[in-house]
Amino acid sequence: MVDQGAARTWTMRAAFVLICLVIVFFHLLPLETTPRRWAAPDLIVALCFAWALRRPDYVPTFAVAGVMLLADLVFQRPPGLWAALVVLAVEWLKSRERRHRDNTFVLEWITVAGCLLAITLVYRLILLLLIVAPGTMFLTLIQYVMTLAFYPVVVVLSHLIFGVRRSTPGEVDRLGHSL
Repeated sequence: MVDQGAARTWTMRAAFVLICLVIVFFHLLPLETTPRRWAAPDLIVALCFAWALRRPDYVPTFAVAGVMLLADLVFQRPPGLWAALVVLAVEWLKSRERRHRDNTFVLEWITVAGCLLAITLVYRLILLLLIVAPGTMFLTLIQYVMTLAFYPVVVVLSHLIFGVRRSTPGEVDRLGHSL
């Protein structure tokens, strides 16, 4: 007999990786022939943060690291730098998941904004120290704002389509441990 809790967890982990791969695929499609003057939101980071704050068991560290490293390679960013920063941020958010369980969405959004700002600034600082051209600050700012603007959309779609919601205080896993 298959344990329903374990099957759901592994299904959602696979769904997380599949969603990230679909986002990468659509990001690579040549829909425009001229350079854009704005930067698209980083939906993979928004998805990682949303799922880490709602169901940390759905976003294992190796899955986040693998997806972000693949995104670094495909999007021609310095390999591993953004991936490492996102993994650190996701792990920090996972450790704070219990504290955010009773908070409002606005406080969660502020936490995500601060976390994203911190890793964005560290990323740009490391690129500057390594004498790598980080791009214009204007595009970085636009991507930051767009990612924060799309965060509520990612949360709502994750809840409506995949059922990713916060665990309740009395909820237990298949072994009887509190979530």
